[in-house]
Amino acid sequence: MTKYVFVTGGVVSSLGKGIAAASLAAILESRGLKVTMIKLDPYINVDPGTMSPFQHGEVFVTEDGAETDLDLGHYERFISTKMHKPNNFTSGQIYESVLRKERRGEYLGKTVQVIPHITNEIQEFIARGAASTRDGKPDVCVVEIGGTVGDIESLPFVEAVRQMSFRVGRNNTCFIHLTLCPWIASAGELKTKPTQHSVQKLREEGVYPDILLCRAERMVPEGERAKISLFANVPMDCVISVADASTIYEVPLMLHAQHLDELVCKKLGLETKPADLSAWQNIVERLKNPKHEVTIGMVGKYVDYADSYKSLNEALIHAGIHTDTRVKTRLIDSTKIEEEGTDLLKGLDGILVPGGFGKRGTEGMIKAIEYARVNNIPFLGICLGMQCAVIEFARHVCGLGGANSTELDPNTPHPVVALLTEWKDRSGQVQRRDESSDLGGTMRLGRQEVPVADGTLGHKIYGDVVAERHRHRYEVNNSYVAQFEEKGMVISAKTPGEHLPEMMELPNHPFFFAVQFHPEFTSNPRFGHPLFKAYIEAAVKHAEEAKAGK
Repeated sequence: MTKYVFVTGGVVSSLGKGIAAASLAAILESRGLKVTMIKLDPYINVDPGTMSPFQHGEVFVTEDGAETDLDLGHYERFISTKMHKPNNFTSGQIYESVLRKERRGEYLGKTVQVIPHITNEIQEFIARGAASTRDGKPDVCVVEIGGTVGDIESLPFVEAVRQMSFRVGRNNTCFIHLTLCPWIASAGELKTKPTQHSVQKLREEGVYPDILLCRAERMVPEGERAKISLFANVPMDCVISVADASTIYEVPLMLHAQHLDELVCKKLGLETKPADLSAWQNIVERLKNPKHEVTIGMVGKYVDYADSYKSLNEALIHAGIHTDTRVKTRLIDSTKIEEEGTDLLKGLDGILVPGGFGKRGTEGMIKAIEYARVNNIPFLGICLGMQCAVIEFARHVCGLGGANSTELDPNTPHPVVALLTEWKDRSGQVQRRDESSDLGGTMRLGRQEVPVADGTLGHKIYGDVVAERHRHRYEVNNSYVAQFEEKGMVISAKTPGEHLPEMMELPNHPFFFAVQFHPEFTSNPRFGHPLFKAYIEAAVKHAEEAKAGK
């Protein structure tokens, strides 16, 4: 049967619980085990799809089109198992499911309560998520419980996994608790009291941790580990230091060095081969010893919160690993380009315009794209970045004044980007969108395979077929594609059915490439991603030519 590892967090949020859980899964996988992961989110939203990136960070999209928590991106980057909709669920989904059952009369008139109905539903969702892998039942399912122990909203999840540990057997479950051991500089001490209180709170909720992961600026000294062991009632060898690392890809090595995988396997009664972490050692080695260095300007609208572009930042790092390049990312607020001009873009080796929604900052993105096109700077546009590249080309190369997306200007005379329902019909009239449509039900989401045209840069990068994940509503308007192609744009991939442009490029440019999908969701540190590798190689060439004065 599938064994379970439940990971909780205490003291404060943002300690890196997702990274720790994914790192554990990675070293278990390196021992030959089949591992999957689940993220439980305590918020009431049904999914993070309509939540602000400034508050929640990016929305990660799975192959089957689920809009999920960004931690699922970490999961896919650290292990080989692909995540799907059942691998992430929220309190909102749990309550929605229970209420639908109540309306259908499935509870036979009983009073519906948090215990047992909500907690039972959580357990059913966990079991369903553990069984959702496409290649058979996993040996281990690592379940990360979002939020912080002691929060009201996370209580049903903690109670549910407590009950589940007895249902599947305590020998088949392992509880890991991640806490903070702060360094007090004025006292010159690393304090253990927050960890003691956090474990005490978790035990009050009925869960006794088997292993503690102690986040700190530095490795926790033996004396402090002994103190934590005594007061938390956890064996000393199960008190693990998780110190600050130069890269998140060092964490699997750090945890393995302290025998975390052995402790978990022993607790779960798993016999495995020794761990092989050579791939992670190679990743860290190449990260620390690059041969080149480039600076990429990421011109976006959510740059005030780094997690808004988490997968994209990691994809650039992965490309750097596989091109022996240190990739420095300069986050540039597109609204500042609108206010201050394109001087903010000087000295860059590449310009990248990422995805997003809404009008704010898009004129700054368009200016940045024009700057890249005119000055022969390697450019990569993703989702909204491709749409802005099409708008820029329409305005400044095709002479279509006022060209825009109907998302940004509903009354544009040239809707070069629009909803499918807004394209010009045969009478020349533009159909307008239904403003009452459900925001969560009108998007193109998930993985789609599209043929790639021969002889293009897209074909050189991807081969005959591109299979990437989407998250968008608006499409490049096919009514204008012929005009774009007359002026030199190449549409290197179109969807088989509606012939929607998926990739565009400019052949007479060092590297000018834009895609409607989100390639960052399929990049991982072990293999990188062909598009980002090609982009960073172009940026390296630009940097070397600039250095040589060409």
